[in-house]
Amino acid sequence: MKKSLFLFFALASILLSSCSSDYEILKSADSIILTADSSIKIIDESIVFTVKDNDGNDLTEDATIYIDGNTLEGNTFTSSTVGQFTVTAKYFGAESEELPIRFHDGSEVNFNKRVLIEDYTGTWCGYCPRVAFGIEQVKTQSDNVVAVAIHRASLNPNDPSYDPYTFDSTELENFINIPGYPKGLINRLTQWNYPEPNNLNQVIALTQGDNPKLGLAMKSSQDGNNLAIDVKVMFGKDFNNNMKMVVYILEDGLIHEQHNYTTYYDGIDVLEGFEHNHVLRACITPLMGEDIPSNQTTILNTYTRTFNVTVPETVENASKLEFVAFVTDADGNVLNVRSSHPGDEQEFEIL
Repeated sequence: MKKSLFLFFALASILLSSCSSDYEILKSADSIILTADSSIKIIDESIVFTVKDNDGNDLTEDATIYIDGNTLEGNTFTSSTVGQFTVTAKYFGAESEELPIRFHDGSEVNFNKRVLIEDYTGTWCGYCPRVAFGIEQVKTQSDNVVAVAIHRASLNPNDPSYDPYTFDSTELENFINIPGYPKGLINRLTQWNYPEPNNLNQVIALTQGDNPKLGLAMKSSQDGNNLAIDVKVMFGKDFNNNMKMVVYILEDGLIHEQHNYTTYYDGIDVLEGFEHNHVLRACITPLMGEDIPSNQTTILNTYTRTFNVTVPETVENASKLEFVAFVTDADGNVLNVRSSHPGDEQEFEIL
């Protein structure tokens, strides 16, 4: 009897040990985000897909990807013919949004597509960390997200809404006409849905799909307090009139307390020593944009605008500057955007 019991427990131990080492319980996901390394490629080139959850966990290996409803083996797809395809992914019960991809014959000029988030925020605003946290999360999902933090309210230290980084964006806010803070605006005119950290796919989707047909590249240098910034825009098709360029100077690594009434950042209020990044310090064009001459917005033309400016007086550390340039259409929508740092010499991101 004792021998039988010993054999039973020994066998059970082996089975449990085997299960724990060979079988992994996969984490479920409420929503999944499908992305492509590029939504457009030349025929016979490969497009690589990635599937993540809203927390940035990579689920690609265990997800199923479909091309026009047909199961794809693995996560890489190519086509030898010109055409458009619809891609989706499933991970257990969760299904991604549809992702359009396209292959062309090489005669087109296309550019990497980036998305702009303008975060209207304030150090005094207890609900504003929600958008900041969302930006941190979405940046773990994609390198094609450019963020700008536009601090609002008062520069008076005695004011309860005092914010030392306040920037006057009244003209822009009157244009978008969405009251209150916080608010995250995607490509200037589209509001990021509440709660922003749960809606990363809304942002990611705008880095995918239809190509902007224009690209940006910056070259900059810094000599003491003087900045020289060349912004170049190349066009992949003929555009209509009323296109505008906006150029921001930002500062990273600013340390100041942040009120926090949210559950993010461990729900602590006040967040002492909070690091504020991508803080708007100056706009060296008109805030609503500087006109790009209509004779410059033609296919294969490169428009160059050179700015020679001094480091804004508001900047605390000139070694942590960041530049953001973008182009808007006649309605004010951002068509494409790019960021850089002093000393960068960028090439166009032609696909």
